[in-house]
Amino acid sequence: MDRHKTFKLAIPNKSINLGKQPIMMGILNITPDSFSDGGLHRGNYSALEHAQNMLNQGANIIDIGGESTKPTAKPISVQTELDRVIPLIKLLSEHEPNCVISIDSYKAVVADKAIKSGAKIINDVKGLQGGAELADMAALHNVPIIIMHWDKARNSKKDIIAEMKRFFKKSLSIARNAGIKDNKIVLDPGFGFAKTLKENYEILRRLDELHSLGFPLLIGTSNKSMIGKLLDLEINERLAGTIATNVLAYNNGAHIFRVHDVKQNLNALKVAKATLYGS
Repeated sequence: MDRHKTFKLAIPNKSINLGKQPIMMGILNITPDSFSDGGLHRGNYSALEHAQNMLNQGANIIDIGGESTKPTAKPISVQTELDRVIPLIKLLSEHEPNCVISIDSYKAVVADKAIKSGAKIINDVKGLQGGAELADMAALHNVPIIIMHWDKARNSKKDIIAEMKRFFKKSLSIARNAGIKDNKIVLDPGFGFAKTLKENYEILRRLDELHSLGFPLLIGTSNKSMIGKLLDLEINERLAGTIATNVLAYNNGAHIFRVHDVKQNLNALKVAKATLYGS
């Protein structure tokens, strides 16, 4: 049985084929307070080296973020976020011109300047529901948008997958009204964002139900508390749990995997791919 629907994610000047081959998105946070790698890459050249290492390990996309979204993080100004991400995007674009860079931001001004500096994808944790400007910006630049589920106001008594579909349908309406084409949209279930431990694993188990929306799926479980709380492990001990969630998600038809540890996750996913489809 073919579990993976085939898509072509259209980015400027090229496209990324999404299907049986797992696509790896390497995480590069330029923040002092991100939960897993905060403060590790304060210098642009240190961050550049880490990005190059992830590319050498098999990353297809480098996702650059300048603001932490962990619950205890304090909001930062637009200028602070720009000062963190724009110099690195320019540096990475200069040294790795073929690298596909994603900007992890929900702010239209940041996304605009990031794209003008070399980013090719917008990764929005607010799922286009943090303001209409970001959808307009994605349409203006004709770049893909990753729409993540983060619904703090949802009814927790209702079925989680049904609520996610409701949220995504609203986001898709916003995207289409702005002029974003379907071949430029990826959906992210938003593991860990306003979800209980039980809900996170239910979403993982029922991930294939989201395919009815007709879009590729991105999975972001890397080192998250859903693993740490279940196994009582610190952040630097969660690699095995991360790999397990990604393999299970791949088995349920996921396409893109946002990770801190590219090589280890990719190797596991290659084994999963060979098991499902043959080597």
